[in-house]
Amino acid sequence: MKQYLVTAYDYTDAEALQRRLGARPHHLDGAKALKASGNFVVGGAMLNDEGKMIGSTMIVQFETDEEMEAWKQNDPYITQKVWESVDVKPFKVADV
Repeated sequence: MKQYLVTAYDYTDAEALQRRLGARPHHLDGAKALKASGNFVVGGAMLNDEGKMIGSTMIVQFETDEEMEAWKQNDPYITQKVWESVDVKPFKVADV
């Protein structure tokens, strides 16, 4: 499978954190489903200096770029306007 490093930054408006908190259970359900299907490698929230969530980083894997893009476009953090920008790069987990 192809592996991808996903780096996503949240919107910064006054309601951004509340949108994240509201969408978070659905996003985590999706991550659990990805893990069960073998598509989730690792991931978590990025924090600012105050410890508040400001974005996400994930390593995911899919058979095709199209499958990865379909997942990304349907993630609650996209559909519920939590992530403002999402950068996806090819990645290779080191075999150590």
